[in-house]
Amino acid sequence: MDSSFQPEPGKPEPGKPESGSLRDTARQIFSAALRNASIASAFGRHVHSERGILRISEDLFDLNSYGRVLVVSIGKAAHTMAEALEAQVGSRLEGIVASPVGPAALAAGGQVRGFRYFHGGHPTPTLESLRAADAILKSLRALDAASLVIFMISGGGSSIVERPVSSLEGEEISLDDLIATYRALVHSGAPIAEINAVRKHLSAVKGGRLAQAAYPAQQVSILVSDVPDATPDALASGPTMPDSTTIHDCERIVAKYRLIEQFPASVGGLFREHALEETPKSDDPSFVRARWWTILSNQVALEEAAAAARAAGFAVEIDNSCDDWDYEKAAEYLVGRVRELRAKAPRVCLLSGGEVTVTVRNGGVGGRNQQFALACAEKIAGDNITVLSAGTDGIDGNSISAGAVVDGTTVERAGGGEIVRRALAGFDAHPLFTKLGDDVTTGPTGNNLRDLRILLTFS
Repeated sequence: MDSSFQPEPGKPEPGKPESGSLRDTARQIFSAALRNASIASAFGRHVHSERGILRISEDLFDLNSYGRVLVVSIGKAAHTMAEALEAQVGSRLEGIVASPVGPAALAAGGQVRGFRYFHGGHPTPTLESLRAADAILKSLRALDAASLVIFMISGGGSSIVERPVSSLEGEEISLDDLIATYRALVHSGAPIAEINAVRKHLSAVKGGRLAQAAYPAQQVSILVSDVPDATPDALASGPTMPDSTTIHDCERIVAKYRLIEQFPASVGGLFREHALEETPKSDDPSFVRARWWTILSNQVALEEAAAAARAAGFAVEIDNSCDDWDYEKAAEYLVGRVRELRAKAPRVCLLSGGEVTVTVRNGGVGGRNQQFALACAEKIAGDNITVLSAGTDGIDGNSISAGAVVDGTTVERAGGGEIVRRALAGFDAHPLFTKLGDDVTTGPTGNNLRDLRILLTFS
């Protein structure tokens, strides 16, 4: 047994919990992870300003030495990051915030002073997404070598800020065609890194192209990551980073998922005629004065969930091997894994981060987390296992929930296996979970650190 597979030292061994209380415990662990892996705490650790000197991780910037300092904050955490930066620096900065949250839904403090706000679309772009991109590009192109631009990037930025490339006819791809392309990608079952590889090459703002627009200004990017640690340039499709993907990768991905036939003609034609333009790579001059720092990621959320589980008396194991797996395969693997682990400890918590994939057909209401949880429900029927799966952004697919929690009683409480299988086949898990009261609904969290899967059991 791994030495880390132990509850928190000094905690008394609790008795065997009831099924319902395990569902509550799973919710409490998820809530603790959200609370402790916050944007504010990450900025408190990694960003500090004193007497005009701004520290971002290991870099120092004398704000008084620049002719202009511009902040561009993009993604689901854009407003929260702008608030956190203001808390460190004060109200001396100006910039643009592009997020999926409209002004009415912002925190009580409202918009951050000195910033223009754009309410971009997610999971597909909107007209406001295009307006945000135009405003950002115009502001960046006005910078010179005496300027500093602070990019703050979080997940969801791919659709929240967008400006498509031109079609073969030289005309910009229409918004309707862009939306159809996004939907085909999202519903293809491809992992996010592959989806974003294609998005980068179809965009005038992704794959390092915002960095090109900002050149020759000094650049620093603060990243709150919802992508695998090994592929930071997949975050929001890497608008400020050298692109590690190529046109060849895109063509392979499109062929793998048979997407050309699903794309509108304006986009499909670019692939048929091999007419895409390559994105900037690491040797591009745009990156000579650029730095990037990840201050928050899925790993932090996992560590906070593990601390909460140990404090509740569970031995904890973290297993991320099913990241980007199909949801059914991931459910089979993790349920089998937690059954193995309970032979080694009386109370077990298995944590898994990252995302599972779902190829959507006959789309109902739900998302990958609820689909995964419902798949687990069939596998744990009658067993003393509880599974919670939820997104740290508070949004799962096209539902209002972050995810769901299931246990050995879920199938019976739902009315039997046939009802569960029908919901799975229709990708319509959300109505079932709301009826049972087993949806996990937080509202948008202002953060985005991928998904958490929490499996609890006892021997």
